[in-house]
Amino acid sequence: MLVQLCMVTFLCAYTRGYRIHNGYPIVGLFHPEQVEQEKVFRLAVEKVNLDNTYFANFELESKSEYFSHFDSFNTSKRVCSLIGGGVAGIFGPKSIGTTTAVQAICDLAEVPHVDTRWDTSTKLGKMNINFYPETKLLARAVIGIIDVMKWNSYTIIYENDESLLRLQEVLKPIQDNSSERNIPFMLRQLPDDPDQDYRTLLKGVKKTGNTHIVLECSLDKILKIFDQARQVGLMGEYTSFILTSLDAHTLNFKDYMHDRTNITAFRLVNPNSNYVKEVLDDWRRLERQRGGYFSISANKLKTESALIYDAVMLYAKAVHGMNVKPIVKGISCEEEEKWRHGFEILNYMKLLSEEGMTGTIKFDKYGKRNYFRLEIIELVKDGFKTIGTWDTVHGVNYTRTQREMIEAIAESITQKTFIVTSRIERPYLVEVPGENLIGNARYEGYSMDLIDAISKDLGFKYKFTIVPDKQRGSLNPETMQWNGLIREIQDKKADLAICDLTITTERRSAVDFTMPFMTLGISILYKKPPKPERDLYSFMKPFSFDVWIYMATAYLGISVLLFLLSRISPYEWSSPHPCDSSPSVLENKLTMNNLIWHNCGSLMQQGSDVAPQAVSTRIVAGMWWFFILIMISSYTANLAAFLTQKQMDTTIENVEELSKQNKVKYGLMKDGSTFNFFKTSNETIYQKMWSVMKSTQPSVFVDTNEDGVDRVRKSKNDYAFFMESTTIEFQMEQYCDLTQIGG
Repeated sequence: MLVQLCMVTFLCAYTRGYRIHNGYPIVGLFHPEQVEQEKVFRLAVEKVNLDNTYFANFELESKSEYFSHFDSFNTSKRVCSLIGGGVAGIFGPKSIGTTTAVQAICDLAEVPHVDTRWDTSTKLGKMNINFYPETKLLARAVIGIIDVMKWNSYTIIYENDESLLRLQEVLKPIQDNSSERNIPFMLRQLPDDPDQDYRTLLKGVKKTGNTHIVLECSLDKILKIFDQARQVGLMGEYTSFILTSLDAHTLNFKDYMHDRTNITAFRLVNPNSNYVKEVLDDWRRLERQRGGYFSISANKLKTESALIYDAVMLYAKAVHGMNVKPIVKGISCEEEEKWRHGFEILNYMKLLSEEGMTGTIKFDKYGKRNYFRLEIIELVKDGFKTIGTWDTVHGVNYTRTQREMIEAIAESITQKTFIVTSRIERPYLVEVPGENLIGNARYEGYSMDLIDAISKDLGFKYKFTIVPDKQRGSLNPETMQWNGLIREIQDKKADLAICDLTITTERRSAVDFTMPFMTLGISILYKKPPKPERDLYSFMKPFSFDVWIYMATAYLGISVLLFLLSRISPYEWSSPHPCDSSPSVLENKLTMNNLIWHNCGSLMQQGSDVAPQAVSTRIVAGMWWFFILIMISSYTANLAAFLTQKQMDTTIENVEELSKQNKVKYGLMKDGSTFNFFKTSNETIYQKMWSVMKSTQPSVFVDTNEDGVDRVRKSKNDYAFFMESTTIEFQMEQYCDLTQIGG
């Protein structure tokens, strides 16, 4: 009897410290809500044990333990007890507090510790390996989506400090081709409200006008936040969410499928993968064999469950593939014993690269998962649809074809009624005269015709509204607030805006523009110089009336003087018949009629049959000819100057000539794109013109283009107006007294 008692005591002591297991016992540590994960853990072990093809003569022994999230003391005691009984690996737990305690014990005993949780720590324990994608790489996936979607600003809504650690990379400046590119963002923390009332926060986000949101919170809060976002009017086609949770697709989004809200998420498990489908079929078969039921579909499978399965399978492959089979024995926490095979198993797991339910599994030397592939999914009317992928090597890769994108856009706008805001401005939009007109029938013009043609082509409806302040849209530098059409778009009071709105860099930073349907430039609107009235006596303009009187007097005076001299001088009397040498009667050819004709011929620089004979008359005729020579030359010169007088008026051919003169004032419409162009230009000539316009009194600025056109037409060619070239062309068609300079 004494010998038997000693033998039992010896065996108990041997078993406590050196018991050898035929299988490899692994322990799963779970929290009360992880029922699905615990079931998957057991099913994975069963699948390994039943697989005689790959795991022949190999067996795992599973044991599951449940612990509270914050009960690190009892967790530590229980883990020490389990290790003392002999454990080849520990899986879990999920919470940070208990994991830290378990990790310390595993490091001390050198027992492999396998994690499947989102770990924000920068360094793992020496015996730790984590199957969850590395935090920094997940954050880069979020950055990749933000970059591809071309968000120019966004809001991060986060739950707690741990959430910020997860998004640490997102908070850093984004690097693009070695050049730093900062995208402004705002941080908003969810209040620690037991009633989970987040409406005040969501109203604040809506008030900022920022509709691009990154939502980092626990899975159970997502639908609550969406429900309250709908209540405050934050949901809709202009709002975009990026959900960082890898389990977001497992939620029921049926209430939000028709809100047109852009919801993008990631998932690590591809539900359409043949491998995933085969594993789920095996689980169902195993559950049926034991009389149970496994009801989780591929679309509802939690990421952590898939990670636990992959972890068990990779662990089994590592242990089974070792040349020297490890011997499991009990390790005492008090004596600081170490399991000599622990490091070998852990290092072998790090070297393996396998395909699992979560895709390709690879680790770095620290035990972090440094390669994985995410599916980018988007909520559509039928649920989540894969639109692309992201991996740690290639980044974002959209798999959605151009045709699919066009079809999705076409479907989203079909039968939708768009609110189109505009402003009254001929010829783009004018009011139709008449009473009892309602809706779109009140307006006509180019803008109306263009939207109508597009609506017929794409199948949507539209409703025109007029912007209250009648402004196109400019930024107030003091309040940093937009007005006009831009503000209507920003405030979501309108879906579209159309008018003669010039695309500028400043406006592009505030709203999105379509491809421009009209190309134009800045030109000068000016009034045509008035045409001179036709005058029958315009030939007399080169000389004044007095000169003409003096000439007529000289003409008659010379004629009378020659007549008198011809009567006095005997040399002007001659025989009427040249053959008669002794005539009884002499004749004088310088009669008054002949002299008037002679002087008229001289005036017209033409000859005459009558010519003076006497010296005295010839001297007077020569004086008359010399006088006529001077007068004709003067008349010709004055006539040439008179005919070119219109060209000598003030003319403007381009903006340089306009800037160099001071007779013609020039202006433009206040707060328009042309106004801002001159105001912010760095060109010397435009800076000079801006200074002149700003200092001119009365002001050369007008409120509308119509006012500018009226001012030009009413001016006396002393005012020019800067305006878009296409609008000037229309005004020139309406008013013939206007002209375009430049452009």
